[in-house]
Amino acid sequence: MSYSALKEIEEVCETEKIEFWEAVLLDDIDSRKVSKEDSINTMQSLWEAMQLAGDNYDKNEKSASGLVGGDGGRMESYYKENDTFCGSFISMVIAQALQMGESNACMKRIVAAPTAGACGVLPAVLLPLFREKGIANERIIESLYVTAGIGEVIAKRAFIAGAAGGCQAEVGTASAMASGALVHIKGGNAYQISNAVAMTLKNLLGLVCDPVAGLVEVPCIKRNVIGAMNALSCADMALAGITSKIPADQVIDAMRAVGERMDVSLRETSLGGLAATPYAKEITKRLAKQK
Repeated sequence: MSYSALKEIEEVCETEKIEFWEAVLLDDIDSRKVSKEDSINTMQSLWEAMQLAGDNYDKNEKSASGLVGGDGGRMESYYKENDTFCGSFISMVIAQALQMGESNACMKRIVAAPTAGACGVLPAVLLPLFREKGIANERIIESLYVTAGIGEVIAKRAFIAGAAGGCQAEVGTASAMASGALVHIKGGNAYQISNAVAMTLKNLLGLVCDPVAGLVEVPCIKRNVIGAMNALSCADMALAGITSKIPADQVIDAMRAVGERMDVSLRETSLGGLAATPYAKEITKRLAKQK
């Protein structure tokens, strides 16, 4: 992709009188030398893979480590049988984030968006909108182009891997992508999308990557829930006309600076954070013995 800043996309949208998603679509056509139909078909296949991953969740399945499995099912049962604090829609989002993360841990097929460890954030907000709120398939596809543009800019200006910049780079980026998608779905413009991205990333700035026993399970899966919740709140703020005092591209640059200064023990090495707690060390020893 040729864009290296969200501001560039905003300017193209203003100059060409097109929407954010169209600017990304046209760039994809140009950079990969494909037809519009081919580009949209590729995005449709990714969306169908997300739907299939959601359909194939098995609440009775546990990961090989035994650390995760079934929580997505528990959350689903809870919101169907109780008056939850979050309400039915938000509770669906929570359940979906857990289910997708658990499916990843159980080696099911998922869509890395932008990474496997953050695979639950985007489908957590999109699947309930599609299935429960009746958002049209075409609108979802458009929103996925928005996520692609956001993810590409973050990858260029900073990073999307926990090993490079902590979980702010994984769940943080996924959350930013999801917030941009949500703004588009509700009819927001490119400027509002950028503000949603900025607020979303600011909220997770400095989030460390500290997987227990080196597995993308604890605390990764529950952090996908936080990423989805963050995306929803920031999308609504942006749509309300609330703006980030710091421009989105500068927030991304700050994320890079924070990640580069982050100690190596907090970047997917499992040497610090939650991975270094006494109980986490016991888990690591137990799993090592099982191998």
